[in-house]
Amino acid sequence: MRETPRSQGTAGDAEPVLPQPRPGCALAHTTGASGSGSPHRSDGRPPQTPRGARHTGRHGGPGTTPPVPGLPTVHSPSSPRAPFFTPRAPLALLTPLALTALLALCTWQIAAHGPLRTYDERLGRAMSGSAFPSPVAEFLADLGNTAVAVPLLAVAIAWAAWCARRAGEARWWLPPLAAAVAMAAVPALVVPFKALIDRPGPPGPLAGETGFFPSGHAATAAVAYGAAALLLHPLPRPRLRRPLLAAVAVLNLAVAAGLVRRGYHWPLDTVASWCLSGLLLWAMLRLSRTSPDGGSSPGG
Repeated sequence: MRETPRSQGTAGDAEPVLPQPRPGCALAHTTGASGSGSPHRSDGRPPQTPRGARHTGRHGGPGTTPPVPGLPTVHSPSSPRAPFFTPRAPLALLTPLALTALLALCTWQIAAHGPLRTYDERLGRAMSGSAFPSPVAEFLADLGNTAVAVPLLAVAIAWAAWCARRAGEARWWLPPLAAAVAMAAVPALVVPFKALIDRPGPPGPLAGETGFFPSGHAATAAVAYGAAALLLHPLPRPRLRRPLLAAVAVLNLAVAAGLVRRGYHWPLDTVASWCLSGLLLWAMLRLSRTSPDGGSSPGG
């Protein structure tokens, strides 16, 4: 049975006419909804409400009806690109632990005359007696000299500092300084290591001498060429960055092969140097990515 509207009464005591719901029909949320018969809005706000009359969220942030709590999301501008590539978080955490563990294992086996030292010396003798050309091996071993590696790193430091300062990067001096500190730390760490382990050298031009673990030449090459590649990593085209790092890895393998082939070091001497150099390069990355507020800048 349909309900009828109230009686409108006389003009003196007229009451507002309220729309009555029909059975089976829901009140609409917008004016003129199909089949509703209701001319009002559910929130009591007339159509075409001016912007200033709308409700706001908390703290005065623009909102809707019903108000949306909180301030609107504001995306900050993109942060400046970090000077170095940033490894993934798990890799960044596992790298120093793995390098430290491998360095400790090599040191323990060499100092305690463990089975790994026996295999190492057997491999070293086989490599020194191989058919690999001796002049080529000598050239590769010389790439680990400070007279070759350190000037190359100095050029990379100067070039990276000039490019960063010209680009207006904040704290442009920090990555070059970190690279220089890493290079200076090589003799400060290698020399005490050599004196502590006091390992005899392989048969060859330096036979009879001691203090061969770890290899100073291998550590110099790894830090100098590795730091130079990290400094120059953002400068070339993106497709050339990975080949640059791969070339540095191959170069260090060649230096180690030349040192062992010429009888200047045992294989594990170079492996220990790589571990030590990897820790220095990791520390260089961490220091270079530190932002002024104590955080770490994002990688590029």
